[in-house]
Amino acid sequence: MQINRRNLLLAAGGLAATAQSGVALAQTSAPPASPGTTSSAIGRRKLGSLEVSSVGLGVQNMSRTYQQTIPTRAEMHNIIRSAFDHGLTFYDAAEAYGPLEAERILGEGVEPFRNQIVIATKFGWNIDPETGERKPGLNSRPDHIRIVVDAMLKRLRTDRIDLLYQHRVDPQVPIEDVAGAIKDLMDQGKVLHWGLCEMGLKTLRRAHEALPVTAVQSEYSMLWRGPEKTAIPVCEELGIGFVPWSPLGVGFLNGAIDAKTTFAKGDIRGIEGRFVPENLPHNLALVELLETWAERKQARLGQIALAWLLAQKPWIVPIPGTTQMAHMIENVGAPGVSFTAAELADLNASLAAVEIKGARLPDAVQAFSDVEAPAKS
Repeated sequence: MQINRRNLLLAAGGLAATAQSGVALAQTSAPPASPGTTSSAIGRRKLGSLEVSSVGLGVQNMSRTYQQTIPTRAEMHNIIRSAFDHGLTFYDAAEAYGPLEAERILGEGVEPFRNQIVIATKFGWNIDPETGERKPGLNSRPDHIRIVVDAMLKRLRTDRIDLLYQHRVDPQVPIEDVAGAIKDLMDQGKVLHWGLCEMGLKTLRRAHEALPVTAVQSEYSMLWRGPEKTAIPVCEELGIGFVPWSPLGVGFLNGAIDAKTTFAKGDIRGIEGRFVPENLPHNLALVELLETWAERKQARLGQIALAWLLAQKPWIVPIPGTTQMAHMIENVGAPGVSFTAAELADLNASLAAVEIKGARLPDAVQAFSDVEAPAKS
C-alpha cells in the first residue's frame, strides 16, 4: 500500500533566470512590478478562475522544521516578503501546521501587501481553533468549520480566505454538507474559493457538483507520480486546478539527501521507506538524472524538478516550502526553465526508467487519504 508523508505529520497528534523557448510553461508573462516589488519571470497561472503566481510558497515548516528546530520568526517574515518582491503571490498554510502557528507567521509576514496576494489555508483535522490542541481524528462538521474559519481570519490578519481547502475528507460528514457550509461562508465574503486535498475521486465529483471546486491539492513530484492516474485526469475533465505539495520530495529532488544522510530524531523523513539505507542508494538514480538535466539547462536541481511539474499541465501550480532564502529564490526562478517538446519527451522517458523503491510512510496513516465522504441522507 502506498502511503503519504504529510499524513503522518498531520495525524501524529490525533493518533496519540530568463525563460527559454519551449512548451513547458504555458503561462502568461509576469505583470509589471508594483511599488516595492521587482520584476520577475515567475509568471501567472489559473486555478479554475483564480489567478496566482506559477509557483507558490508553502509555509508549513516555518513554525517547525523537519529536524524539529524552530526557525527565526523575523527571517521567516523576510522570506515571505522577499518572495513577494520576486513576484510570488500564492501562499499556502493550514491550521494543522504548528498547529495554528504557521498561519500566524504568514499573517504577520504578508500584512503589508495582503490585498495583492492569494492566501490558501486548510481545515479538517480535529484541532481546537483557540488552543491548537489536537484531538483524535477529523472534524468537518459545518458548525465547526464556521468557528475554525473565524479563528483563521484572526490569525491571518485578514477579512477573507482566498482559497480554503478541506485538508482531509471527514468520513462522518457528507461532502454536500461541507460544501453547504463553505457556500454560507462565501455568501458572507469570508471565503472566495474552495478546494479539497487527498480526497477520493467520487467525493471530488460530488463536491464539484455541489459547489464548483477551484483546486485540488495532493502530493505530486518526480518522486511520487500517483496523481497522474487519479486526480489529475479528473481535474482536467472538470476544469479544476492542481496544486502539488512536496514538489521537491522533502528535499530529495534538490539534492539535500544523499547516501550518507542521517536524520535527526523526530525527522519524519527518517521513517520513509524511500530513504532507508537499503533503498536510498537505488533511488539516488533520480537525483543523478536531475544533475544531468541541471547541467544541460544551466539550472539548479530543484528548478528542473519544478519546471517539469509546470510542463505537465498549464493549470498545475507547485507550492515548495522552505525556511532558507536561497532556496526560495531558486524556486521562484524555476519558471524561467523550459523544455522543448523533444526535451520533455526525452526527460519523461528517462524518468519512466527510474523505479523508486520503498513506501512513503507507515500504513497506519494511509486511512487519511483517498477517503470517500459518506452519502448524503
